[in-house]
Amino acid sequence: MSARPPWRRNLRDARFRMLAAALALALATAWVPPLPLTRTGVQVLAVVDITGSMNVRDYAAGGQPQSRLEAAKAALRHLLAGLPCGSRLALGLFTERRPFLLFAPVEVCENFAPLDGAIAALDWRMAWEADSRITAGLDRAIAMAGEIGTDLVFVTDGQEAPPLRAGALPPFEGQPGAVRGLIVGAGGYGLSPIPKYNDRGRETGFYGETDVQQENRFGPPPADAESREGYNPRNAPFGAAAAGGTEHLSSVREPHLKALADRTGLAYAHLDGPASLDAPLRAVATRSPVAGRLDLRPYLGAAALVLVLAAFLAAPLRALTMRVPTPRKA
Repeated sequence: MSARPPWRRNLRDARFRMLAAALALALATAWVPPLPLTRTGVQVLAVVDITGSMNVRDYAAGGQPQSRLEAAKAALRHLLAGLPCGSRLALGLFTERRPFLLFAPVEVCENFAPLDGAIAALDWRMAWEADSRITAGLDRAIAMAGEIGTDLVFVTDGQEAPPLRAGALPPFEGQPGAVRGLIVGAGGYGLSPIPKYNDRGRETGFYGETDVQQENRFGPPPADAESREGYNPRNAPFGAAAAGGTEHLSSVREPHLKALADRTGLAYAHLDGPASLDAPLRAVATRSPVAGRLDLRPYLGAAALVLVLAAFLAAPLRALTMRVPTPRKA
């Protein structure tokens, strides 16, 4: 009786079969196309306030003080990492009275690295004006989101600079609820000093009361103007004394932001940590089916690696376990 050919004996060898399967899986990674599928995604425009009060350090990370801007960036990066593939994100800045769109919505998985890097690179030095007219900036951000067909996440501490005249909100010219999304209040509830920087970007202290406009004195005077010291209807309609107040100190202006949310039909959420935006956005975001694909190559490659490791490690492990002496019974 003739001996079996070597190749037939190899076919019965478990290690040979595992290596052959690993080779087949490795070759498949070059030829298997992605599987088409449909996911539920969102499209979001994130606009971040980069004005001076966002430099207030009333958060903490790793045992160190953290500014509101850095906390906002951490929350947006966490939000980005949790968005399902097929979702799209646009990024914008806010300062003075208008937002500036950095880039239009792009798919979050294929562009994760540049998106994450763009959020991480946001800096207060990008601001082109020192004013912070939150209400006007929010209204324009809502209009921008409507133009590009996205929901809106608007992150700000809500501190109007200069303050609104007599605290009155101007009427909203858009349609409340037409754009969905979140107003995110950044900052602690207690008043904190606002860091002051020189023209080289170096911190030189904090703003004082005389450094900041404490009252909006544009337009007609307030109702109590006549009772103020030095009032003159022509020469001193707001009184002769300089306005005093706490506008040089900062906290999250939550009542103001909630009023803006009611006015525009947006939801409100407070920034409480890196994961604090995920659930609020899921609750209000417009979900829509988006075409996607599932790339099988990582799974095939991982399976091939497991088979190779099993083929080469099975025998040494089996020999090692056989050498372990069994304890004798007494």
